[in-house]
Amino acid sequence: MKYTTSTVAMAVALLSGSPAYAAVAGAGQDAVPAPAQDTTPQAVAPVEDEPAGDILVLGTRRTDRTLANSPSPVDIISSADLTTQPAANMIDALKNIVPSFYAGQNSISDASTFVRSPSLRGLSGDQVLVMLNGKRYNRSALVQVYGGSDTGLGRGAQGPDISAIPSLAIGNLQVLREGATAQYGSDAIAGVLNYGLREDQGIELVGRLGQYYAGDGESYQIAGNAGIKGDWGFINATGEYVDEGQTSRGRTRPSAANFAQNFPALASQLPNYPLPVQIWGNSPSHGFKSVLNAAINVTPDSKLYFFGNFAESKGNQSFNYRAPVSSTAVDTNGVVRNQNANGAFNNTFFLTPCPAGNATCPSGGFVRDGNTFKFGQLYPAGFTPRFVGKTQQLYGVLGYKGTSGDFTYDLSGTLARNKLSLSMYNSANFSYGPATQTSFDFGDLIQKEVNFNADFTYAAEVGLAAPLTISAGGEFRKETYEQTAGDLQSYSAGPYAVAQQLYTLTAPGVYTFSGTTAAQGVGASGYAGTSPATAGSFDQKAYAAYVGLETDITDALTVGAAGRYEHYNTFGSAWVGKVNALYKFVEGFSVRGSVGTGFHAPSPGQSNVSIVTTSFNGGNAFQAGTYPVGSAPAQYYGAEPLTPEKSTNYGLGVILEPVRGLTVTVDGYQIDLRNRIGLTSPFIVTAADLAAQPSLQAVGIDGQVQYFTNGFKTRTRGVDVVGTYRTKLSEAQLNFTLAYNYNKTKVTDYDARVINFPILIDAENLAPKHRIVFNANWALGNFSFNVRENYYSSFTAAQDYGVTNIVTNGVVTGATPNQVFGGKFVTDLEMSYTFAEHFTLSIGAQNFTDEHPDRLAANSTVQLYPLTGGTSDGQVYPRGGGPFGFNGGFYYTRLRVKY
Repeated sequence: MKYTTSTVAMAVALLSGSPAYAAVAGAGQDAVPAPAQDTTPQAVAPVEDEPAGDILVLGTRRTDRTLANSPSPVDIISSADLTTQPAANMIDALKNIVPSFYAGQNSISDASTFVRSPSLRGLSGDQVLVMLNGKRYNRSALVQVYGGSDTGLGRGAQGPDISAIPSLAIGNLQVLREGATAQYGSDAIAGVLNYGLREDQGIELVGRLGQYYAGDGESYQIAGNAGIKGDWGFINATGEYVDEGQTSRGRTRPSAANFAQNFPALASQLPNYPLPVQIWGNSPSHGFKSVLNAAINVTPDSKLYFFGNFAESKGNQSFNYRAPVSSTAVDTNGVVRNQNANGAFNNTFFLTPCPAGNATCPSGGFVRDGNTFKFGQLYPAGFTPRFVGKTQQLYGVLGYKGTSGDFTYDLSGTLARNKLSLSMYNSANFSYGPATQTSFDFGDLIQKEVNFNADFTYAAEVGLAAPLTISAGGEFRKETYEQTAGDLQSYSAGPYAVAQQLYTLTAPGVYTFSGTTAAQGVGASGYAGTSPATAGSFDQKAYAAYVGLETDITDALTVGAAGRYEHYNTFGSAWVGKVNALYKFVEGFSVRGSVGTGFHAPSPGQSNVSIVTTSFNGGNAFQAGTYPVGSAPAQYYGAEPLTPEKSTNYGLGVILEPVRGLTVTVDGYQIDLRNRIGLTSPFIVTAADLAAQPSLQAVGIDGQVQYFTNGFKTRTRGVDVVGTYRTKLSEAQLNFTLAYNYNKTKVTDYDARVINFPILIDAENLAPKHRIVFNANWALGNFSFNVRENYYSSFTAAQDYGVTNIVTNGVVTGATPNQVFGGKFVTDLEMSYTFAEHFTLSIGAQNFTDEHPDRLAANSTVQLYPLTGGTSDGQVYPRGGGPFGFNGGFYYTRLRVKY
């Protein structure tokens, strides 16, 4: 029999030495997830015992599909693939083994550091549908509004936070690499990730510790899984705790280096001392994740089931440094450049009010005398705000499913809630002067979802080569997005938000007007909390119905078709459809193809998010606000209600099994995406704008306003090539796999008045166009040795790295040249030894040769400083980290105990 695989079924053999036996529960199917793979070398199956093929339930409603005869390209990732990754969360585990999966490092990215938005095939995180046991996984509470290249592929997205799923809970993961909106609903444009939860019996404990070659970023992870099962059903529970330390890969700012030289007695009061004043690296974090999966057999052919996910995590992020004094530094071109102090430190706050009843010193004025305050008294060496994010995930599904002859049914309900609580310390609200708080609570972002599903299938004998599988069902979904109010000072304007009118005593009882001070910005420095005016709850309801047909016309020809109708109370209806087919020419050679339409419905969060943050341009701070499309600031700049993104997907591929033990799949695809949702380029607030629209005061003059819009079209084309070869050398098992992805996105049309040029550059060039994953595994007796070689081609990170917009008549027409970062090879190694039958000890290194992205290069808008070796804000590498991050090599040891 032939052994079949896909993009990362390969990693089963390579990282665990075990074959990729797999089956997961799919939508509407009574399929059973496979037990977690035994990662000991003894689990390696000899070639002559290879399985006929992994059973698929993703992308099909049939129960007899395998990788070798599926009309749709599906990857299977085993539990061993996921649990043997030294990554602490699911995002980084997938990034290491799925070639078309991308996620930035997100070092200083506001709330996007706590909830990273990944990308599949270059598309956004909310254009990929995530499921647990075939049920839709809820969105995160965070809408990705951060504007740098860190979120370049997911900017504007509101997708699920898959980092809340513990890897040890997964029986396997099936990845459908084509559009599937007609089958599963909104968001399944780039594909579907379906996590099948474990149902096996036994106890498994895993402990891992490690750190980076640089000596920081200590990481501790402990996880456990326990399961029992019998004729009555099963219960399986998983828990995981992880603690990750901070890394630092930047340099201190020139302004901080100058301060330490000029004020040596205060040097130890610099933020983060003796580290750089702002940290470019991983934020310290810790958290707990858990999953419960259970079923009770009600009858021999039906069961009541429940599964749920609970997770909490807390991260602590460095923000930008606020310098207390100005200085200068010479860049690499010999140019002397100003390193400006934060404006609040230059301001003197006069605290003596005009005496009551004095006509020469009116009410509301201040006396210019020695009773003053300066922020240098509060932060003598400046300050770096620390941004704290606490996430909480609650997800539960209760259902009843069974079979009656050729008829299957699955009725279920889902309740989910994701919350992100944001706060900050080591900050200030400058408009309150000496009365400012230094710590702020910004309020909570909350996403709630309710789903009810009914799925049915019937296998009808109609005289064809296989029964006609008829599937049908319906869904009700309600999403609610909520923002709660933060502390008063976190968002409000204090008494110094307006310029102070100053009067000098020139004679007894007589005062003379002597000027004004600068007006101070409102809200906490770094981020603004939600005000009661913008707090609120916003919901969206949807009703859906679908139908599908699948069969074998002949022994060689498999066909399928699906159609779906969804109606939303916010924007109306959507119709989508899909057809696919597979033709087997001869044994070992098949051709498959598909055509389908899809859509992504704008979420209540995208339509109603309201956030104000502090950003910097050339060292100068300004307030940047993201506003709901229906709000006064957004309406002032021409906002319109959001409409759905719409897609057309095409796929064509071949499956080759030329010799025993060798499988090769080649799949080409094209995704045409219209009405893409994104954030506008910033509108700069002028004095005239503020006078015409007072609601713009929150960002103020020279502040920026943006909102969500349907602003551009893209075409994504690519090829996935996967080859796997399994053999034996003497008594040792040898496995070789090679996965290659080519992916290119082209922005085919856009509104130049609202979509800026850097966003277009990132959409087309941020993710490497070529990605290769090569794995080799050798296993003999109790030993196994694994090598994985990753190749990442060059990429371009436009935003924040030297791109300056060229504006002609209010339209962005171009930009200065941006940096291209070169391709890299990254090597991962792991060696394992099993002893006392139940214990496996592993040691390994991720990024063994300590590769980093290219360093930033000086150009017309990026300056480097010999004084520190970095940019003015301390960067050395691209802030998003590129496709594999800038932390460098990581070594670890892991102990697994399994009974």
